[in-house]
Amino acid sequence: MTTPETLTSAEAALLDRRLPPITQLCIAGLALIVVGGIYLAARIPGHVPLAPAVGVLGAAAVLVAIAGVLLRRIRPFAWRTFARVYVWALLAYLVIAGMIAYVFILDGTPGAVLAVLLGMLAVYAVDIPLLLAYTVARYQEA
Repeated sequence: MTTPETLTSAEAALLDRRLPPITQLCIAGLALIVVGGIYLAARIPGHVPLAPAVGVLGAAAVLVAIAGVLLRRIRPFAWRTFARVYVWALLAYLVIAGMIAYVFILDGTPGAVLAVLLGMLAVYAVDIPLLLAYTVARYQEA
């Protein structure tokens, strides 16, 4: 186990540097997607007002996009490690999102509701791999 006394100066610098709130933005985006999904699921048997769900989807997409922009501005950063984790996590979450989308389509979810749900799944499938890859790469040497 590494203690603060045994850290090298490079390791200490990695731990002490200020990073943008990427984790917080990704978690907030994920929370919005969950809220939007619950909202839609609670109303699907009947008429579904889509304005709140579209607003939540838009806000989540903006948060994830901001996280992506802030991530690109970090120098130095372990991009190789980030890419390795991101690609495999993205592949896994695309499969998961695809299976969930298949269930929505198979259940006959109405067109507009389905479009919003697919948008939420797309944000979900990008958000979680971004969060995973960032949390792994942030403490790696560039």
